[in-house]
Amino acid sequence: MAAPEPAPVAASPASKGEREIDIHIGPLDNIALADGVAELFRDIPGLGTVSNLPCDQPGKRVFRARTAASDNELLDLFTFHVSKEQIQIHPAGDVVHGKVPMPPATEGKDYGFYEGAPGLPGAPSAHATAAAARDTRAAEARAGAAGPAATGAGLESSTLRVSVSKVDQLINLVGELVITQAMLAQKSRELDNNNANNPLLAGLADLDRNTRDLQEAVMSIRMIPMSVVFNRFPRMLRDLATKLGKKVELVTQGESTELDKGLVEKITDPLTHLIRNSCDHGIEMPDERRAKGKNETGTITLSATHQGGSILIEVRDDGKGLSREKLLSKAREKGIDAPDSLSDPEVWNLIFAPGFSTADQVTDVSGRGVGMDVVKKNITALGGTVEIESAEGYGMRVSVRLPLTLAIMDGMSVRVSDEVYILPLASVIESFQIKPSDINTMGQNARVVKVREEYMPVAELEQIFSVPRFEHSAASPIMVVVEAEGQRVALMVDELLGQQQVVIKNLESNYRKVPNVSGATILGDGKVALILDTSALVRRSRH
Repeated sequence: MAAPEPAPVAASPASKGEREIDIHIGPLDNIALADGVAELFRDIPGLGTVSNLPCDQPGKRVFRARTAASDNELLDLFTFHVSKEQIQIHPAGDVVHGKVPMPPATEGKDYGFYEGAPGLPGAPSAHATAAAARDTRAAEARAGAAGPAATGAGLESSTLRVSVSKVDQLINLVGELVITQAMLAQKSRELDNNNANNPLLAGLADLDRNTRDLQEAVMSIRMIPMSVVFNRFPRMLRDLATKLGKKVELVTQGESTELDKGLVEKITDPLTHLIRNSCDHGIEMPDERRAKGKNETGTITLSATHQGGSILIEVRDDGKGLSREKLLSKAREKGIDAPDSLSDPEVWNLIFAPGFSTADQVTDVSGRGVGMDVVKKNITALGGTVEIESAEGYGMRVSVRLPLTLAIMDGMSVRVSDEVYILPLASVIESFQIKPSDINTMGQNARVVKVREEYMPVAELEQIFSVPRFEHSAASPIMVVVEAEGQRVALMVDELLGQQQVVIKNLESNYRKVPNVSGATILGDGKVALILDTSALVRRSRH
């Protein structure tokens, strides 16, 4: 049964640049996803208004919206719920393309040369012609009154909508080009490098520069501004503060900072948790803030900045901060070893323990019983890190650092026998050379090495990956200390080969899931190198 016709809305003067559009969504297997699009208009202040339109086609929904946002801005927001290929945006009242019946082709003797001539079959009557003229004049008047909107439409026509799958295919091809260029660079080193005028070497240098420029340009296609995420939070925070009886102001900084679309979609939930956590546990009640000499309105600041090849997202509040005593007490209740000698950063990191929560009772407000361990796990899965700074009585800051993209990674290449492996550079802490006698065996073949008064588990890649060793006259092994999930492990390797940027290839789509491996890459000599999953290696060695 078709939805009832919505009640007519009284005409009101449009804001500058505002327009009325129809949004067609579908077909969808889960029609509830379309409701998320309508929710965006209610969640994001200033985006506009939206109402339902009747639609009798199964799996489809139609909305009418009044907004000043461009089609591209709307599509970037809508893709949090549905793909761009399932969205059509038209001026209000337009019939969707493909639904208008086409008139029959002219078969008469005029062959269409005299189409519309008076007296011919199908020619418009004088009354219809006059009505059309009136409509044309009215349309021209509306166009003249909407000068700014028309200008915006002209700018809109200079953009091109492309599906994400095509962009990903282009990125993959550029990745292959980068690998090919690396192979050529490897071969060029075998040439006579003393001849600076060698045209082949000059051409390869140009190819290297152009390839890097192309790679950066293509990667920027997937970048979208953080405002897409930030705009979701003001309404959510306002509703939450009202529910808790608190006064909270949200300040956003760096909304134009760009991040890979795939990361933007996955970082939304962790940021939502952090903001709700700050409002629920951090910001005090107005009476309590006044008693402390604070402004009764608390402030939560959400910022994003680029730092090198990563993005730093911070959630700060001026609330009560973390209580060292309360954290230590909760940790001991859960059986966690938490001596008083722990430094402040070590105490703050206790909240990342599985199931750890300082809330006295589980509510539906912030964590809903799910602690910060889930937030850290999700961020770590994206190749990022999370850190906490707190001053009791003054507030807390949570810093999330993420790579700009998931397609390229800075890595440390290491050799084990004749095999080469890649370690994520963000996980590498230090490396040092040892003697075989420095390694001690404890318990059931568990091996440890002493690093600055701390015994650290040793993970032997040779045994983990069953690497055959052909050279028995091995030199002193090298330990590479990696950190993941707050724990450190020493990986034993034969040689450090150096740092390099690698193009990440999904191993599961081409082969299968391999334990302790997160992906693969192709080296300059054409060989395949496995990218190690440091989190899995740490868990394996610690348990």
